Order: sequence, then structure tokens, then C-alpha cells
Amino acid sequence: MKIITVLGARPQFIKAAPLSEELRKSHEELLVHTGQHYDYQMSDVFFEELGIPKPHYFLGVGSKQHGAQTGEMLKGVEEILLKEKPDWVLVYGDTNSTLAGALAAAKLHIPIAHVEAGLRSYNRQMPEEVNRVLTDHVSELLFCPSDQAVKNLSLEGLTRGVVRTGDVMADALFYHARRAEDRQPSAPKYLQKSYLLATVHRAENTDNPQRLEGILKAFAQIEGKIVLPLHPRTKKLLQDYHLTIPDNVEVIEPVGYLEMILLEKEAELILTDSGGVQKEAYLWQVPCVTLRDETEWVETVQTGWNTLAGAKMEEIISAVRCYRGKSLPPYQDNLYGNGRASEEIVAHMEKRG
Repeated sequence: MKIITVLGARPQFIKAAPLSEELRKSHEELLVHTGQHYDYQMSDVFFEELGIPKPHYFLGVGSKQHGAQTGEMLKGVEEILLKEKPDWVLVYGDTNSTLAGALAAAKLHIPIAHVEAGLRSYNRQMPEEVNRVLTDHVSELLFCPSDQAVKNLSLEGLTRGVVRTGDVMADALFYHARRAEDRQPSAPKYLQKSYLLATVHRAENTDNPQRLEGILKAFAQIEGKIVLPLHPRTKKLLQDYHLTIPDNVEVIEPVGYLEMILLEKEAELILTDSGGVQKEAYLWQVPCVTLRDETEWVETVQTGWNTLAGAKMEEIISAVRCYRGKSLPPYQDNLYGNGRASEEIVAHMEKRG
């Protein structure tokens, strides 16, 4: 088989690492990097660390308004598909790169495999929700990370081509855990669970100065050091809004995947608006406070390892105190698979030809 994989953002590079390796054992895979994340710390470092082949095509789209960015990606991917004539187009997750790759393939009648299908926040104000819904509805194979994702698709009438494979991010975490543990974080003080780890990058928080300010006010009231790898876009908006980072928050540059998962593993608690970090927190058995009003990863909340706190100062502080004041719930193995999702995905693609 000849597969075109369309990537563009940090989480997709992580997801692609184990699956790309599995595909390349028997098939031809060409990587298309849209350039959605384009600086070294948000892109190149992941290819280097995770052993992902250098992209065959780089569109260099960069940061733009959603319509302009998606349209430029769609045009670029379409030209590549017309030239390469692949058997499959493979897309991951819910970014503009995901949607552009899926739409380009659908219009050319090339079958689409969607990895991380079936996730729903049921918040159509999120661009990611629009992207994932549209991508699922044009895909031939829908690879779901969880039972809930399968149920979500069934509610929308999607049952054909739906496969519960487990989560490729679990594959990546288990695969790279030993390498990560051989490394040290950027400073020795980030060890022994003596800090909380935070990430803030999602548009619903960063594009709303009131929400961003509420999160920072909560951070200021939380006892202990909070380590914050600062997303470039968040950094710019903090300056635009004239918001000050609290003294107990130590800002560091964005880190590579191996360092990030080690920081997650060694944290006392994680505060995040990232979907992937919520999952990784669960897999590391670290409690998580999600800085959103809803989550696609509902299993982490149902098991008690994740609390939705939104951007309200009081709710964030209360959630942190609650985790610090009680025993952690029982941990459920295999919630997101057994670390062999990549093998299952390739097997199902081969079966469908």
C-alpha cells in the first residue's frame, strides 16, 4: 500500500511515531507536513526525538485565520494527492491539518483512515470539534481510542468501518517511556513530585482574556511551584492582554516529547487544557485538573483521575485541594488499550486494501 499521512501539529507528530514505524515495515508512507506548527520547539524536535522520517512534503502554511489556513492546506494537499495517487490518506486527531487532509482526499475519492476517531466534546464553539466531526463523516476507517468513542459514532449513525483499537498515544508513551526515563528534565529541581505541571494553549482559554486571567489568578493561590512550558502563542497573548504570570509559576521554554512525558510522570498534579496531556496524566497515574468546561476524554473524569474545573479561580483551587486531601481512586488498566493500537490499525488497513 501507498499511504499519504498528513500532519501539522505537535500532538500529531507524537501519535504518528509508533504508527509510522509500523507502517514502514511493509508499506510505503509519505509524510506531508502542513506547517501548522512550524518552529523548532513545536515541530522539528519531535521528528528528531521520536525517529519520525523527514517529511516528503512541507507546505509551510504557518499561523493564519482558520479559513485561510485550512484553505491553503487543502490546496497544497490536493496537489500532492493528484501527483502521488495514494491508496489511503491517513489523518490524526482534530486540527485544521486533519480536516484539510480529509477534505482533499474525500473530493478525490481516496479512502481516509482517521486515527483518534469518535471523540466528542459536544461544544461546537471549539474549532477542534468541528474538525473531528467532519473528518469522521468522510472517513472510510475510523480508529477509535476508547469504547466511548465507538458509542459517540454510533449515535451519529456511523458504524461501518469503526474499529476500537486503543490509543496510539498510549503506544507512544509506553514505547518511549524507557528513553524518557534515561533523560533528566531541564533542571534537577523538577523531580520528586515537588511541583505541579501546567499547560495552557487552547483557544477557548487563550483567546479570552477573562478566562486566561482566571487561570492565572488560580495559579497564584495554589501552594507550591508550578512549572509552565509556555506555548509561543500563549506567551504573545499574555503580553497583548498585559497579564502577569504569578511568582510561583516558573516559565520554561516548550520542551520535546521525551522531556514532557518525564515532567508529567514526576509531577504531583497536572493542570492542563490539552487533550493529550489529560490522557498522559492518567497513563502515568498522576491526577489532573482540566482547565476546560468539557473534555473528549470522559473516561478520565469517570474514573476520578481528572476533574473539569474550567477557568474559574475558585473551581481550579478547589479541585487541586480536593486531590491533595484524599486518596487517589483505583486505577483501571487498559482504558486506552494495551499499547498495540498501531499494529491493529495497520492490520485493518491491509484487510481493506
